[in-house]
Amino acid sequence: MPKFLTIGYGDQDGYDRISQPSRDAAHAHDEQLVATGAVMGIAGKPVLVRNPAASGVEVTEGQFLSSDLPVAGFAIIEADSLEEAIEMVSRVPCAIAYGVVEVWPLETASGD
Repeated sequence: MPKFLTIGYGDQDGYDRISQPSRDAAHAHDEQLVATGAVMGIAGKPVLVRNPAASGVEVTEGQFLSSDLPVAGFAIIEADSLEEAIEMVSRVPCAIAYGVVEVWPLETASGD
């Protein structure tokens, strides 16, 4: 089954703007996704790793990409199609709390 990497962006202000029943439903949906095999996590502080021409590893704290909203979390989900993956993430906290969720089709290095 195809896998998708999702990246949720959102902030506390957006989360605070939604009703408690909406929050509860979104978190219950997250729990359902995890129960059916999704791997989810809250974003920690990133580091950048470089090794130009295999000359030595350089590590820098911080993120490479920037956006109006901070990265809130990640998930790897399985779905039959991109459309199904979109439907699956349309009810997670970031999607309903005035944030956004990116859905990336994930192709393994081996082509599986």
